[in-house]
Amino acid sequence: MEVKIEVAAREVIKPASPSPRARLQLSVLDLSCPPHYVSTVFFYEPDDLLTVSPEIFSEKLKRSLSETLSRFYPLAGRIEGVSIRCNDEGAVFTEARTDLLLPHFLRNLNTDSLEGFLPMLAPGDSPGEWPLLSVMVTFFGSGSGVAVSVSVSHKICDANSFLTFVNDWATTTAKGKSNDVAVTSIEFAETAIFPPPSPQMCMESPSTDYTYTITSKCVVKRFVLEPSKIAELRHKAASESVPRPTRVEAIMSLLWKCAIKSSRSNLVTPRQAMMGMAMDLRLRIPSTVLPQDAIGNLQTGFGLKNGAEMELEIPEIVALFRKAKEGVNEMIKENLQGNTLGQSLLSLMEKAYLEAIDSDRYIMSSWCRKPFYKVDFGLGCPVWMGYVSRTIYNTMMYVLLIDSKEGDGVEAWISLPEQDMSVFVDDQELLAYAILNPPVLT
Repeated sequence: MEVKIEVAAREVIKPASPSPRARLQLSVLDLSCPPHYVSTVFFYEPDDLLTVSPEIFSEKLKRSLSETLSRFYPLAGRIEGVSIRCNDEGAVFTEARTDLLLPHFLRNLNTDSLEGFLPMLAPGDSPGEWPLLSVMVTFFGSGSGVAVSVSVSHKICDANSFLTFVNDWATTTAKGKSNDVAVTSIEFAETAIFPPPSPQMCMESPSTDYTYTITSKCVVKRFVLEPSKIAELRHKAASESVPRPTRVEAIMSLLWKCAIKSSRSNLVTPRQAMMGMAMDLRLRIPSTVLPQDAIGNLQTGFGLKNGAEMELEIPEIVALFRKAKEGVNEMIKENLQGNTLGQSLLSLMEKAYLEAIDSDRYIMSSWCRKPFYKVDFGLGCPVWMGYVSRTIYNTMMYVLLIDSKEGDGVEAWISLPEQDMSVFVDDQELLAYAILNPPVLT
């Protein structure tokens, strides 16, 4: 379905109060992140939207965004070299309208149209410089709904940081105030875990040569796994070494196996495949060392290898997944005793990166158990949340898992080269557990 969206206004929103500091130091990991926006679109279908004028709601969003930026002041700044200049330059706010009715859109969902709900990048805009935050509100026809999209530069935010900001902004919009006691309650990680860049790196401009990308354009598809199918898959994925696989372990193993099969079906000579799985450090480091809501790129990860001549089954992948994850957890515990955690984590990721050279690399991440469906701008909980990416991720193979609205099901967003995806969507082993892009509303 083609979605026609008309932009009504675009303006820069500045913080309500001046930044309390001049600069924010970026870590080595921040600088190594690709110039990409972490973006989602929240769709709302409130009963009383007909009584709320778009103009009033839009102004409310802008006022609350200005207040929220005073707390999250680096998002209103500009990246210069290896730090953010907290100059209150502001964030981009776009207002748009469409004649389409939201229920019709959700019953005939075309995920390719989601990018239209993101603000357009103006000449000179870049997630690696400015704006670090862009938002867009789109009003559907006949007062049938509203979409709020949020895009934050990956140079400063991971998924957890993103959600912390969005929840704060939504609460400020709905209640007229934040849940935070004071501005100082928000902590920016900076170099608390990962070290600052070396002097040599400070002299160089950040690299944009991401060797884990591929040359052909990827396409993104959405699959949904219902709770009953996840239970079946976990049972199939069980083994003597891992008798009770988690949802994420079982689903990631299935998707990786099917993605590898799809790739090899289009190759004369099979290539080695690597899985790079992200892990949130906040769940593994005591809050006395790292606050649970700290803002920054606070992740590590591990890599799994599938040799060119190997055909791993799902229980085997799950066992390797569990072993690698437990190895990282143990390494974190050991290094917390000294002052070596950041460097050890970097060494671990560098090792995985080097092993992935000349391989098909699949970036895997899970947003499961994160309360995205509690983001309430005063319109109630979202009826659906869509994931959308642009820029460098258009040529990257990745898998992202997000809870379905009910919480027990899972939505899997998968990016593969077009020729691989054409095989992937017909894989019967995959389709035994996952449905390709079912409607959000029936």
